[in-house]
Parts: sequence; C-alpha cells; structure tokens
Amino acid sequence: MKILCVSDSRDPLIYSPQVKNRFHDVDLVLGAGDLDLDYYGFIVSSLNKPLLFVFGNHNLNKIHHFRREYASDYPPDIHPHAGEPLSYGSTYVGGKVIRNGGLIIAGLGGSMRYNDGRNQFTETGMFFRSLRLLPKMLLHRIVHGRYVDILLTHSPPKGIHDMDDLPHRGFKVFLWFMRRFKPRFLIHGHVHLYDLNAKRVTLYNGTHVINAYEHIVIDTEDPKWVIPS
Repeated sequence: MKILCVSDSRDPLIYSPQVKNRFHDVDLVLGAGDLDLDYYGFIVSSLNKPLLFVFGNHNLNKIHHFRREYASDYPPDIHPHAGEPLSYGSTYVGGKVIRNGGLIIAGLGGSMRYNDGRNQFTETGMFFRSLRLLPKMLLHRIVHGRYVDILLTHSPPKGIHDMDDLPHRGFKVFLWFMRRFKPRFLIHGHVHLYDLNAKRVTLYNGTHVINAYEHIVIDTEDPKWVIPS
C-alpha cells in the first residue's frame, strides 16, 4: 500500500493541478497536523482516496467540531462556522484506533504544553491519552495478531527528530508506545525541515519514525519503502 503523508505546510507539489498525475497510485493519505481542513479537502477531492488526520497545535479553528472539551468555545446558536463542511471528506483519528485497507492506525495529535493553548499536553496528559487506545488495540491483537501498524502523531518522540525548545520537544510516552506495541511506522509532523539533507527517517526498536513535513510517500509492501517524489 502506498501512503502519502503530509503535515505543517501546503506543499506546492500537492497543491497543484498536477497532483492527480503525480500521486495517482497512492492508496491512502495521512495528515500529521497543522494543516487547514480545506487543504485536506483538496487532496481528497483530487485523489479520491481516504485521508486520516490528527490536529497539531496550530490551525485549530475547527477542532471544536471533533473534540468535546472545546465545544463550549462556540455555542451552537452563535456558531461561526455553521453550515460549513466539517472535515471535507477526511476522517479525524485523534484518540482513536481504526482499520483502513488492512492497516491498523492509531492517532495521537497535539504538542507539548507550552502556553496552555488548545491541543497541548503534558507528558502525563499524553500518557493517559495513549492508554485510552488500549482497548481497541487489544481487540486488534486478538483478531489480527498485532496491536497497531501505524501511530500517527503531530509531535515526534523524545530525542528523535525533536528540538530542545519546549514547543518542539517530543514525548517520552511515544518511545514507550513503540517499545510496547511495536508499530511498523510512527508518522509525525511539527518539526519543519528546511535542509534537504536533514534527517527525516529514524529506526527505533523496529519502528520507522518518519517526519512527514510537507510530504513523503511510503510503500508498506516495498523493501525500499520511502519513495522520492
């Protein structure tokens, strides 16, 4: 299965009339956060493929549609986005475990808490969010023989692709998650890559950790699974 992974920045290679020709053989799209939902809508309508996403720590003006704790930000009677499309054909997977095309995918969006903004978490907070995934993952373990294939996050794991400043610091709990549940891939965003030679892929305990900044294509069935595009 070929997967187009996107995050953080509208990529001119994707936001283009040529997107369908360039990515015609993609089976699934994963959004790792900090992108507008209408951008996801453009991708879905252009490629006619399922798109799963998590929210990051920016571009959160529609997060209250998907997360109950933020619903009170906009009471229904004065809702500023009333009548607008909610997800533009994409599917929110934050805090969920779903199966798509034979792959088991779990989502944990958000960043480290640095200014008490929405979708920011302490290490402890993210740990408890990850525990909520356990019942579904245990069921998949019983039925399909594995807990999860892909963990889709916004922030990176601690010490892998992250930075020293608090807003871009990774979560230690993702390291524990990879050791315990052994996903094949952890796909994240959040850390922008301005150097073409910057490290984008790291192997940790059998899991390939991938920075999806702008875009990257992977093929889950091919030994040379990172595809230049």
